[in-house]
Amino acid sequence: MTGPAAPPVRVLLVEDQALVRAGFRMVIDSQPDLTVVGEAGDGVSGVHQARASRPDLVVMDVQMPVLNGIEATRRIVALPAPPKVIVLTTFDLDEYALAAIRAGASGFLLKDAPPEEMLAALRAVHSGDAVLAPSTTRRLLDQLAPAFDPDAVRLVATLTVREREVLMAMARGWRNAEIAERLRVAEGTVKTHVSQILAKLGARDRVQAVILAYEAGAVRPGER
Repeated sequence: MTGPAAPPVRVLLVEDQALVRAGFRMVIDSQPDLTVVGEAGDGVSGVHQARASRPDLVVMDVQMPVLNGIEATRRIVALPAPPKVIVLTTFDLDEYALAAIRAGASGFLLKDAPPEEMLAALRAVHSGDAVLAPSTTRRLLDQLAPAFDPDAVRLVATLTVREREVLMAMARGWRNAEIAERLRVAEGTVKTHVSQILAKLGARDRVQAVILAYEAGAVRPGER
């Protein structure tokens, strides 16, 4: 016998264009494992809604009235047991998207992405299995390479040799299954390494860990 189905992932939409929100809601609510629990048209309302509805995921526009998505993201991830935030961007290479990721977002999504890509992104970020849109995230990091950070160097230095290998694979955008295949270990072992890496680096998720790898100089712009 199978157990009861898991409750659907709760999603909050923070976007100032009502038509865009309506389109996202329609796509998300069509899925049995996802449900929209709230909407907001500006950053301040988005923070209030995040407190009130306690979503698992927040889909956040960056450029909004009253309070922009970068500051709204910063406030939301500071909440107790915060949701993960996915920022919306219009352009493939958008400095605002990187700023939002630095503020604590777990990745970003292009506004013109097809519905199936948006749904896959929501599920991937919720599961923590992979960096969202890894190739584009890496291009952002390559273009806007962060300054060298001694604290990041110190944190990365606490990793074992194997953990550093897994971190480099994460920076390449590989999923756990791909890392396991390339390193010839069990996928469960990779998940354990990822958990240890996040704990040692004090990172919220894989995106934050990859940013730290860049800041430590462990990954350099243009490397593959």
